[in-house]
Amino acid sequence: MTIKKFQGRTEEEATMKAREEFGENTVIMNVKEIRPKGLFRSFKNSIVEVTAAIEEVDAAHIARQTVPVQPVQPVQPVPQAQQMPQVSMPAAKNINVAADEPISIPRSEETARPDSIKEVFATVENTWTSSMEKELTPEGRKEALPENNLEEKLESLQSLLEKKLAPPSDQSREELPKESLADENLKFIKMIYSILLDNEVDEKYVNQIMDEVEKVMKSGISVDYILSSIYQKMILKFGQPQPIELAGRKPKVVFFIGPTGVGKTTTIAKIASRFKVEKGQKVALYTADTYRIAAADQLRTYANILDTPLNIVYSSEELNGELAKAGEYDLVLIDTAGFSHKNQDQLNETRELINRVPKEFEKEIYLVLSATTKYRDLLDIADIYKENFQFKMIFTKLDETSCFGNILNMKLYTGASLSYTTYGQNVPEDIEIFNTQNIVKLLLGGK
Repeated sequence: MTIKKFQGRTEEEATMKAREEFGENTVIMNVKEIRPKGLFRSFKNSIVEVTAAIEEVDAAHIARQTVPVQPVQPVQPVPQAQQMPQVSMPAAKNINVAADEPISIPRSEETARPDSIKEVFATVENTWTSSMEKELTPEGRKEALPENNLEEKLESLQSLLEKKLAPPSDQSREELPKESLADENLKFIKMIYSILLDNEVDEKYVNQIMDEVEKVMKSGISVDYILSSIYQKMILKFGQPQPIELAGRKPKVVFFIGPTGVGKTTTIAKIASRFKVEKGQKVALYTADTYRIAAADQLRTYANILDTPLNIVYSSEELNGELAKAGEYDLVLIDTAGFSHKNQDQLNETRELINRVPKEFEKEIYLVLSATTKYRDLLDIADIYKENFQFKMIFTKLDETSCFGNILNMKLYTGASLSYTTYGQNVPEDIEIFNTQNIVKLLLGGK
């Protein structure tokens, strides 16, 4: 894996620089605002720094000079305004680098050892709940960026976990033999393992992560190195979010599919509002949901508020006729009927509706899933839909659950890209592009 930092006046500019060098498979691991320092700081503008990564397989095709890093050497602090040197790792696909910036672990000899993992979870919850609630809104994330950054959150988690593993206060770490340090690292791995399982991450995926981390564990390796390796590996497993982008032919046709009750109609209204109000795009709403009582009325209410047209379609022929008249619009959002994944007739109707869209239209499909759905049911839903459609995923109702493991499970099970998450009924506020960093922090923090 190769890691490098890129800077720009905005997040988009810095991300574009990363993608120009690393390509489309670039994974953005961290975003940070760097404020100017010095006597004349009031005359200077802030810059945005993104930490980007690319798997070694992809990096092999990019001609550039790399600097090898010894994994067991301590990581020196990097000035914020300085770009991080590129890192070339061995061919094996293991995460064997520490975090892109050092994570210090404060230790207090007076701190009592928690008696159970539940105490660790409770402490993490008390430490993070207020900041997480704030960061789940776009405004809160912007406000929290300089003070409540990723490194501080990881340091908080790391410190709490180390306290659980700390020896009695009368015995310092320096006095521990190497065998005891190895045992401590093993206990740390087991605790992370338990936290991920408690967050309902499938055990086979937890084993994959731990197996890869275990391969790079050596004598004397630090706990912060282990934690940063797990964090980076999980970031890469989630991949880069893929929201709706308007760059091709007009109009872009987007279908929303999924079971009943997951919030497709509300999600469509939130996305329509984003493009119409925030980006000034011309949006049209269509609905093919003629089964659910008042489904069209619900979407019509949103359409009236946004001052955008709504068309009800009953067949693929009628849809194609309406699309032929939609050339002036940038984006067409289509709400399909929600149905049980066991209902083959309705599945066939939805498939015909999507597959018969003329090829001159650029189309995308988004599978909308609820984060509160049981894992077994999610697997059944995914099996049906991935046999019939190539889709990206949207997860709704994140505010109604405290376990987010199913998001990682479905990402790894389907291989589909993640796009948006929603966390409430407010339109258009309660939606954001999938925030990989927040989800990984929540998964590592437990309940």
